[in-house]
Amino acid sequence: MTDPSPPPDAGDILTVVHEAVGGIELEPAEKREIWRFTQRELPYLWSQRTSYFILGSYRDPYLRRLRAVQNELTKQLGAYPFIMGDLLELPTDRLNTFDIMFSLLATYSDYIVGVFEKESGGEAPELGEIDDPPYFDKSYVFPRDYAWVTDENLDSKQHVIQAALEIAFADDLSGDEVQSKVDSLVDRARESGFDIDEQEVWDVIDERLNKGVEPATYSWVHLNKFRKFELHNRCFPWTTEEELRTVVGGLPSPTPRPEWEASGER
Repeated sequence: MTDPSPPPDAGDILTVVHEAVGGIELEPAEKREIWRFTQRELPYLWSQRTSYFILGSYRDPYLRRLRAVQNELTKQLGAYPFIMGDLLELPTDRLNTFDIMFSLLATYSDYIVGVFEKESGGEAPELGEIDDPPYFDKSYVFPRDYAWVTDENLDSKQHVIQAALEIAFADDLSGDEVQSKVDSLVDRARESGFDIDEQEVWDVIDERLNKGVEPATYSWVHLNKFRKFELHNRCFPWTTEEELRTVVGGLPSPTPRPEWEASGER
């Protein structure tokens, strides 16, 4: 196999890699593998298509939701949505391979899309990576069952559904008690000015009960990071896979190209 040659922007790429590895000196063989990776994967990100780097858990059933997001974005002409697990791996024993691949893909992607359903796993440190520069401004998060907790007031439709799910999955409540508390919750939401369909709430509860999918729980750290994205209008909560497919429509479309790209601030 012919050794790959450095790409034209090798200096910029090495800057990203050196930051990812903490500035240690790379061995010649490691550089060759990095060039091989960049020549294989980065041209897709440098093309005229709009790239979406999708983050989340690769375990079942969470991976199915990542594929759902990928499939929805693929429907858009000019979109290149991808999951890092599908790409060529860096076969290096010494280096922190994940950090290198993540940094390169996050740097050269147009947008970063995080799908979150739990507080453990590889997606947890990924959330910590994208909530600050240089990645924050092009990142969007899609947390299942998320609603910012303020007080006892109902602040959104998502908050109502989350509260209803917590009631439905409570171990110490009978069926009649669940019915009564959910009905009361919907009534309070309507009194607060929300136009919410009670049957819609029960449809979500029934679907989740039938599938045994308990409400997602997050640490206070996770909730605060989601809140940061929410304050910047880049947090899209969801409760069902169908709803996730719908809210993906809130992402920037392939046209026009992102403003930060036109300014050269990449």
